[in-house]
Amino acid sequence: MPRPKDAFDELYPCEFYTPEELLESDQMYTISEIGRLLQGLDPDAELDEGTEAVLVDWAVPWVMVNAENLVIAEPPTDDDPGYYGRKTN
Repeated sequence: MPRPKDAFDELYPCEFYTPEELLESDQMYTISEIGRLLQGLDPDAELDEGTEAVLVDWAVPWVMVNAENLVIAEPPTDDDPGYYGRKTN
């Protein structure tokens, strides 16, 4: 159910990192690792399954919105995730 804006103590701008701000130029990351980075966590941080699912839900649209500035690599095996990284010139 919608709530009026004045029901909140403070409102913040909805800003997301750019690929340049978030990803190292010489590294490739999984969606799960990108989700952690978007939340200011270490890409290897241990998370419970529910928290990881929420972070993946945040990361997928971020990757889609920033796709023109990203590259993707085939997974090492059929059981591994894909990897994403910054497009460099």
